[in-house]
Amino acid sequence: MVNRLLQPQEIEVFYILPTVRKEIAQCMKASGKPQKEIAKLLGVTDAAVSQYLSYKRAANFEFKGNMKNAIREAAGRINNDVSLFRELQKLMSLAREERVICQLHASLGSVPFNCKVCFEQG
Repeated sequence: MVNRLLQPQEIEVFYILPTVRKEIAQCMKASGKPQKEIAKLLGVTDAAVSQYLSYKRAANFEFKGNMKNAIREAAGRINNDVSLFRELQKLMSLAREERVICQLHASLGSVPFNCKVCFEQG
């Protein structure tokens, strides 16, 4: 990735969403679901799930606290495309509320200290 100022949407697509999928896959695997079923439920390839589970994909960030708990709970509710969509939307909203974008931006070194631009009104 080029060292440049990433837009919040890019942070979500490149970092947050893959990490959410990785953590959901890990929760599903821990609950006994087979890898092929996890891939089908997440709408990704079997190879992607394999990479999530072996920390080869989405391994450079980890959620904590509320996000971690919400992902664990969401993983148990995903059983088809509609529930996946619903749960991912809830999790992405929570990530915005928890300002996960700010944490990632800061860790990537691509924003000034204490930046709150994404959350300013007007």
